[in-house]
Amino acid sequence: MKSTVETLSPTRVRLEVEVPFVELEPSVKQAYRAIGAQVNVPGFRKGKVPAAIIDQRIGRAAVLQEAVQTVVPEKLRAAVTEHDVKTIGRPEVELDEVVDGQPLKFTVEVDVRPELVMPDLASIEVPIATVEVTDEDVEQQLTSLRERFATLKTAERSAQNGDYVQIDLAATVDGLEVEGGSATNISHEVGSGQLVPGLDDVLIGLSASESTTFVGQLLGGDHAGKDADISVTVRSVKEKCLPELDDDFAQLASEFDTLEEIRADLRNRLERSKNMERLLEARDKALAALVAAAEVPAPESVVRDEVDQRKLSMVAHLQQMGATLSEYLATESRTEEELDKELHEAAGNAVKVQLVLDQLADAEKIAVSNEEFGAEILDRARQAGQAPEQYYQRLVQEGSAGTVFGEVRRGKALALLLERVRIVDADGNEVSVKSLREAIVLDSGHDHDHDHDHED
Repeated sequence: MKSTVETLSPTRVRLEVEVPFVELEPSVKQAYRAIGAQVNVPGFRKGKVPAAIIDQRIGRAAVLQEAVQTVVPEKLRAAVTEHDVKTIGRPEVELDEVVDGQPLKFTVEVDVRPELVMPDLASIEVPIATVEVTDEDVEQQLTSLRERFATLKTAERSAQNGDYVQIDLAATVDGLEVEGGSATNISHEVGSGQLVPGLDDVLIGLSASESTTFVGQLLGGDHAGKDADISVTVRSVKEKCLPELDDDFAQLASEFDTLEEIRADLRNRLERSKNMERLLEARDKALAALVAAAEVPAPESVVRDEVDQRKLSMVAHLQQMGATLSEYLATESRTEEELDKELHEAAGNAVKVQLVLDQLADAEKIAVSNEEFGAEILDRARQAGQAPEQYYQRLVQEGSAGTVFGEVRRGKALALLLERVRIVDADGNEVSVKSLREAIVLDSGHDHDHDHDHED
């Protein structure tokens, strides 16, 4: 076999391969056996059909094509190994005409891992926010907690922002009732924007038993994105009454005895949350700085495959919720071209991050132990609700075990990156990843999640 490689770009090469016909002969014999085991020829047992009969019945060309299906992947792997080509993505194969007795020739274009020049990680400075939890932040959390224990009381007045109303809705387009466009006795918080756009504006000022009509855009169904005449009737108006902010509330809403204890706990939670945000900020900025410093190019075919995968996943998720992509785009006031652009940018960034972390892992000779890989499988199996052995077998069958292994290795490379870069807060103080992680203490199990609303 002869092969040559031509660099088309930093992320793409072309391989030209020529295989002497003599090297095809073992695969040709295997093709005769495979075809002979499948065809029925009177007077011959399956698997015992002579080659001459197969040539007569099926054709020598069909046998050669069968052989080529085996030879091309095998010789492509050999060429990739010979030239030390680090392929990623799917190869695009162009096969010359197969001529009996003549060398087999084919050309392959495939994306490759680019050769990156890694910067000194210690030279990368990563700015992050300073932790600041104000009294106002704590009071906002306390107000949210009070709202979860609010009661609803009938109001003898017109609706205001924040009230809860029971309403009937009916939609028509061109005078005809929209299928599925009517609903009765719906509970709705005025100002929440949870139903039809424009509804909250007309509800303000309406009292019980009053009605009005407005023009609103439908979000789903056959008329998604179209304007409809929507009538709304208010059945009742209820105002939200918050509990008094005192020690009794603290005991109702938590395991604490006093209001000050609840405030202290909320402050601690906010500090943990903000430190988690700082750790994520450090991660994202460190990766972005490394990608920029290493000037990472994105292999286009790999990015396209990633975009397709993300879009298919989005469509499947929408279908599970009973919606379509066009309906979703209508609610978001976006075009499919805009969505594709966003997906392409996100996929390109994700591919660049994978490439630079792989390069870092190679440069630092990062390995993944059996224990580390096993721990990742255990964690993923637990999340999937499957036995670890069953989950691992599924990965093997899908050919995804190597992907998981690669993700674990990149995780270790990312941890190394965060340890070596210089993280600095807004006050100029250096911050270690260790200190950030220590500040993110696990939730102590305090449970504020009791009943939400109680009606009078």
